[in-house]
Amino acid sequence: MRRIRRLLLVGGGTAVVALATVAAAVAGAQAIRGTVQADGSSTVAPFVTAAAPLFRKEQSDVQVTVGISGTGGGFERFCRGETDLSNASRAIEDDEKAICEENGVEYVELHIANDGIANVVNKENDWATCLTVEQLHEIWKPGSKVDSWRALDAKFPDEELKLSGPGTDSGTFDFFTNAINGEEGASRTDYQPSENDNVIVQAVEGDKGALGYFGLSYAELNAGKVNTLAVDGGDGCVKPTRETVQSGEYKPLSRPLFTYVKTDALERAEVKAFLEFMLDHQDEVAGNLFVPLTEEQLDKARAALSET
Repeated sequence: MRRIRRLLLVGGGTAVVALATVAAAVAGAQAIRGTVQADGSSTVAPFVTAAAPLFRKEQSDVQVTVGISGTGGGFERFCRGETDLSNASRAIEDDEKAICEENGVEYVELHIANDGIANVVNKENDWATCLTVEQLHEIWKPGSKVDSWRALDAKFPDEELKLSGPGTDSGTFDFFTNAINGEEGASRTDYQPSENDNVIVQAVEGDKGALGYFGLSYAELNAGKVNTLAVDGGDGCVKPTRETVQSGEYKPLSRPLFTYVKTDALERAEVKAFLEFMLDHQDEVAGNLFVPLTEEQLDKARAALSET
């Protein structure tokens, strides 16, 4: 599989050949059937959703369903035993672990991709290309009264600042507030929240003074609708890209993405095969929307899966 992944990096035509090679290579695999149910993070959902049709080339009788209820909402269902996989843009928290334990739900944490959180503005915003972590803190801290771009920086126009971002069930919200405000969940509340990143895209696209944030995948997917800002974390302005997230240069808003799987679900061939597929085909699944695992991260994920 490593040879196939290297071919994919060459270009689009080679990617088609590589995918055909994948399909041919697994044509003789033992057929399995069943359903894999996933729910959780809207950031991780496109990764798992992209894997599903590729996996069906190998196992046409396996149906993968992917819900989007936010990281917290996904863990609620998962810890009640309702889903096989819980997609998460942050690690499971102690209170969620306790609920899983109460319900007898044991699980394995799998790091499946990397991501960065993007800050985005309206296409007509021609004054802001980079914000410092301190400026983001001034905007988003609890009780913030920053209500215009000029209030943030005297060089900016007196344009009303309209904020939108993930709701409180989102792992992106948890990660962003911790990274920018120093405490998970610490945020001003007078903004438009949504667990659906497409709603945030529409809000930013529709208002000249808008500012929002969500996973890098949605920023790249909607590059024609919003502009992505660079962030100065202390070493100069850095834009979130595959390369800067992979290297850790884009700080402090780079992060791991997870899928949690119930250990009893791993006893079903369709579930384990789907997870192995996502790890074995990182480049095909990640495409341009996610940052694949490093070799070291990939080895750890495979080890976690094989130990069950």
